[in-house]
Amino acid sequence: MKLHKADHVRGEITVPGDKSISHRSVMFGSIAKGTTEIHNFLEGADCLSTIGCFRRMGIDIENKNGVVTVHGKGMHGLAAPAETLDCGNSGTTTRLISGILAPQNFDVTLTGDESIQKRPMKRIIEPLSMMGADIKSVRGNDCAPLRICGKPLAGIHYTSKVASAQVKSSILLAGLYADGLTSITEPQVSRNHTELMLKFFGAELESKGTTVTIWPATELFGNRIDVPGDISSSVYFVAAGLILPNSEVLIKNVGINPTRAGLIKVCEAMGADLTLLNEDHENAEPTADLLVRTSSLRGCVIEGDIIPTLIDELPTIAMMACFAEGTTVIRDAAELKVKESNRIAIMVENLRAMGADVEETADGMIIHGGKPLHGAVVDSHKDHRIAMTFAVAALAADGETEIIDADCVDISYPAFYEELEKLTK
Repeated sequence: MKLHKADHVRGEITVPGDKSISHRSVMFGSIAKGTTEIHNFLEGADCLSTIGCFRRMGIDIENKNGVVTVHGKGMHGLAAPAETLDCGNSGTTTRLISGILAPQNFDVTLTGDESIQKRPMKRIIEPLSMMGADIKSVRGNDCAPLRICGKPLAGIHYTSKVASAQVKSSILLAGLYADGLTSITEPQVSRNHTELMLKFFGAELESKGTTVTIWPATELFGNRIDVPGDISSSVYFVAAGLILPNSEVLIKNVGINPTRAGLIKVCEAMGADLTLLNEDHENAEPTADLLVRTSSLRGCVIEGDIIPTLIDELPTIAMMACFAEGTTVIRDAAELKVKESNRIAIMVENLRAMGADVEETADGMIIHGGKPLHGAVVDSHKDHRIAMTFAVAALAADGETEIIDADCVDISYPAFYEELEKLTK
């Protein structure tokens, strides 16, 4: 993919449905009784991997005209798959489904692509094993493939070393089937889509501070889910609207769940012209339209409790910081190293290739803004968020930028390049 400098971005856009919520709606609908109807489901490769896994376990899932219908068979209705379950590139699928599979009455092997087979799974193997699960890394390296032999589980209290919604969700899902209460305490609160949606499906949960407790359930009940636009997909258009001259972009119906909305706080701290319109707090997942205009940004410090609320947006925020006056420091973000790629090292490598003044630290980056960027060859390392971030950087850089493996955006946003191009007209 080759891109060139743009004069502006202008227009209105609706981003795809939230990836986290799309995954969970299929999973929870599959183990619920009755039908779950999902509107604005994200048609990205990761979420389609989740559908594929549950279809292989006997769940009838229709996908027609933008509506996904899951015909759930209840908490004990899954059937042993005839083959290994392939989670593709999806860490959410791999980790959450492990919590559902550990208490089933059959054995299964989970695998995924080359990236998934390098991502850390000890973070779920350890707590699930403490609950009595028989879950092992096939190669003994604490990564996928994972072999799970279904066993009865007991509730535990687990203190997690990382603020990870995937770890928390895996434990809570196992806790649905466990004997006794299950609770997890995190260092900071991670995104809470699992808690909100499980309550919506009829589970009993309680959140206090950074601890969530779940009661064993006998049944969940199918529901209608309206998936809001993904704030992690909106960040690219927010960034483009802020850093390109003469720009104004309206991004419709974006999820602004407080455990995900750190982007909005960082934009405020950087002096961005970002306005929330048509806010709707009536549903479990609040939404708003985001209006962004060209802004003179300033550097800021991003650290602490806000990090779990914008972990997927940090690569794009780092790129935005190159266009800000002064220095931006990102700390406490070591989790970026174990995403689809080592996002700290790769952002630093690619930003430097474009002429940015940026340095890597053990848990983040220091970006000295105000240095003009120029085109370069950028390696996405098959990481969708890296590719989309540098597509936006290319619009604000002199010359031509080439993105290697640009098609990896299909994981979360298949129409991304076309949408971005429309706004530059």
